[in-house]
Amino acid sequence: MIVSLVWKTVDRGEGMPAISTNTTLLNPQTAQPEWIHIDATDLVVGRLAVVISTLLRGKHKPTFTPHTDSGDFVIITNAEKVRFTGRKWEQKSYQTYSRYAGGQKIIPATEMRDRKPEEIIYQAVKRMVPRGRLGRAQLAKLKIYAGASHPHTAQEPTELKPKF
Repeated sequence: MIVSLVWKTVDRGEGMPAISTNTTLLNPQTAQPEWIHIDATDLVVGRLAVVISTLLRGKHKPTFTPHTDSGDFVIITNAEKVRFTGRKWEQKSYQTYSRYAGGQKIIPATEMRDRKPEEIIYQAVKRMVPRGRLGRAQLAKLKIYAGASHPHTAQEPTELKPKF
């Protein structure tokens, strides 16, 4: 399953036993992603996004390889029930730009929660993963739903309760 890149024996001197060191690299064929479910009810958006991006990248695994998509699939439910700290519901806004003249749209956080509550979590996580092909592949493993139900019960996701 895990590819061993380097295997060598280190001689530590007289009377000391030799130790073996190895470095493992994971490739896409040997990565075994899991399905993880997180209920976002009353969780702070930024702190939740840190946990999600860590799971998507695979940094919680001992076989983490930076250049390989070794992360897990993450399912988020109840995205409409997330919360912000402070006065961010009144002060925070989301900006999009279509690259055309007059194509800038600024949407307040409260309006975004009413229109597309999934987008609040998605935008927070998107800024925490690498830019480029690898980051887009990792973001494709993120499934966000506004309600309490999701269509991924066949994958038997494990429940995760973030501790913060």
